Amino acid sequence: MKYSDIIKEIKEPRRLFLKMLHRYPETFKWVDDEAYLKFVYRIALGKKLNLNNPKTFNEKLQWLKLHDRKDIYTTMVDKYEAKKYVAERIGEEYIIPTLGVWNHFDEIDFNALPDQFVLKCTHDSGGLVICTDKSKFDREVARKKIEHSLKRNFYWFGREWPYKNVPARIIAEKYMSEDKNDTESTFNEINGGLRDYKLYCFDGKVKLYLVTTDRSKGATTGDYFDEQNRHLDLIWGFPNAKTIPDVPNNIEKMKELAEILAAGIPQLRVDFYCIHDKVYFGELTFFDGSGFDEIEQECYRDLLGDYIKLPTLV
Repeated sequence: MKYSDIIKEIKEPRRLFLKMLHRYPETFKWVDDEAYLKFVYRIALGKKLNLNNPKTFNEKLQWLKLHDRKDIYTTMVDKYEAKKYVAERIGEEYIIPTLGVWNHFDEIDFNALPDQFVLKCTHDSGGLVICTDKSKFDREVARKKIEHSLKRNFYWFGREWPYKNVPARIIAEKYMSEDKNDTESTFNEINGGLRDYKLYCFDGKVKLYLVTTDRSKGATTGDYFDEQNRHLDLIWGFPNAKTIPDVPNNIEKMKELAEILAAGIPQLRVDFYCIHDKVYFGELTFFDGSGFDEIEQECYRDLLGDYIKLPTLV
């Protein structure tokens, strides 16, 4: 970490606290879910969490964490099991091939893996290692990162119930690149540098989607579009790109597939990649940013909140 980064962290204690909490999520496991969410929401967003009459997108996500808990959600966030779930609904052709699955790092037979591959933990966010050249692959660095991820239960950070009972495993996936001549990866540790498309579905209907760019350059940008492919001035998580990215030719196919996967669910983000004009499934996310990332414009906080129709409690 650079000196300037250290100073920035010191000046932003909320940000530093959240980073530490994300790395050591079980610190406050003794606190019940509702009290914990109110505590972290106050720290992250600087305001009181209204669970009695939630209005904004982030408030409603916290409410859903507590009150919308279905067993199938665990399958849907498991990076191994989700592939089967998705393939059964939209087809195997949209799935990035899995090369293996293991319970422990030492079980991995690296000799059997191709020269390029991706390792992921199935139960969390961030347990990711990219190998673009096996002869240069630092196995001990990979081991440290993967084993740290295997030891933590991602549920405890944001109390995202779907993650609570996901088995901690490792999968290897086929390495995917938009560059046919890619040998030294443009991938990074977030999602591999691939341009991805995050489609936000509400009651099974796509209302907006995010196009991320420049991830491999370490300066990720994000541009939002509505269901009619019109660019929005929404700022949420990333700055807009200097040049508005083109809408992909197959965005309508992505919308169609996303709505199949999101049917019957109050709110679900469905992620896809588009590689050489072919669509691939990325992941399913119930709680974008765990509901702790602020939407800059108040009008969008309310608009996205209005899109979520909370189920009636029985």
